[in-house]
Amino acid sequence: MNKSTDGVTNWLTILEAAELLNIPKGKVNRLLEEHTLVAVKRDGHLMIPAELIVAGEPLPPLRGTIIMLQDSGYSIEESIDWLYTHSDVLGQTPLQSLIEGKKAPVRRLAQMLDI
Repeated sequence: MNKSTDGVTNWLTILEAAELLNIPKGKVNRLLEEHTLVAVKRDGHLMIPAELIVAGEPLPPLRGTIIMLQDSGYSIEESIDWLYTHSDVLGQTPLQSLIEGKKAPVRRLAQMLDI
């Protein structure tokens, strides 16, 4: 099985994310608590996939998608893995669909999941 880190090509520390978002580090932690952003531990540090920040803002449909995945029993790490795994239904990764503004098909796909 692939690890969630396999599909992520660029990681950000909390501080790097704060600088990219132009907000205090504490606000990044709040965004993580709210699932507006997600992070996993890598080498002892919380790291955020860089693709989750688009044009200086957290990817808007991420929060609702993460909540749906968690409702289906997915952990944050499994959710990141799912976002970065190619879907034949979507013809690309769910993350790429979200970045392109195709939230509805991603959410439909997430609703069909159940671990």
